[in-house]
Amino acid sequence: MTSFSLRAALRPLAAPAAALAAAFALTAMPLAAQAQTKIKFVLQWKFEGSQAWFFVAQDKGYFKAEGLDVSIDQGEGSAASIPKVASGAYDAGFGDLNAVIDLAAKRPADAPVGVYMLYNTPPFTLIVKKDSPIKTPKDLEGKTIGGPANDGALKLFPALAKIAKVDTSKVNITNMAPNLREQMLMRGQVDATFGYVNTVTFSAKAMGIDAAKDLRFIRYGDYGMDLYSNAVFFSRKFVQENPKAVAGFVKALNRAIKDVLADPEMAMDAVMKREPLLKREVEKERLLSALRNDMSHPEVARIGLGDVDDKRLERSIEILVDANQLARTPTPGEVFNRSFLPPRDQRPSKLF
Repeated sequence: MTSFSLRAALRPLAAPAAALAAAFALTAMPLAAQAQTKIKFVLQWKFEGSQAWFFVAQDKGYFKAEGLDVSIDQGEGSAASIPKVASGAYDAGFGDLNAVIDLAAKRPADAPVGVYMLYNTPPFTLIVKKDSPIKTPKDLEGKTIGGPANDGALKLFPALAKIAKVDTSKVNITNMAPNLREQMLMRGQVDATFGYVNTVTFSAKAMGIDAAKDLRFIRYGDYGMDLYSNAVFFSRKFVQENPKAVAGFVKALNRAIKDVLADPEMAMDAVMKREPLLKREVEKERLLSALRNDMSHPEVARIGLGDVDDKRLERSIEILVDANQLARTPTPGEVFNRSFLPPRDQRPSKLF
């Protein structure tokens, strides 16, 4: 009589089952990796010290911890990142909120939306040589101003001109490559240039020019243009389809900013990793200057970094709409969405 063993009978099935389980495990691994939401992010300019928090969030795995796979590309100007996101080439970016307002007035369905305000103090300026006879915007009549085509200060010049009663028909504006701005000014090829205070100060320093001794800044903020500047923004489509990813990005960024505040040297490691040819000490100064001059508006103590004051934003919108004769007036809620911000007690109240 032949004996029957259930274990022996099932043994032939065990190998295929084990193989199937192993195959499933192998296929599950890439599926888990694919579960991360990809975000294509574009900066306002080339890699520099004042972008350190984006790199820290990437290097420390803060984006990854939120289920995000974030790629970071260099930009071409504070106003240039907005159309890149609006066109769908990028999901998110860092750039001038005033360019967002302008697009929201013209094509509201295409305009990105701000989610985290960084440069809350207006950095926009006109730069002249220290001994220049140009003392006020009105003195620019009959003169030539140079600036990169996508410069935020250039884009806002019509608003400044209206406030300062400058006849723009008497002002010649010429475009130049960003790396030629300080050079052309010092050589007298232009009478003034457009720019951001922080950007020009450190670009000049890299050329051996002492901005405090050799240059003078005519700041837009001194003429009533208390505007917001660079913010993190996302495309409307991405916000609608991936609200959890937007909140995760903002949370990771906020976490990285606090790390940078606590350890600027660590932040410089992240910057230099991306562009080893930069001068580390100059970029550290640039970072600290951005914290002190671009991001420390008094309102931060009240509302915290990342948020905006609706009344102030509303006034900014009105200035731009009036000066540029825009067809419609966007509401603050159209250009900035605070619902993705971390709680108030988790965001910095003091930066310097």
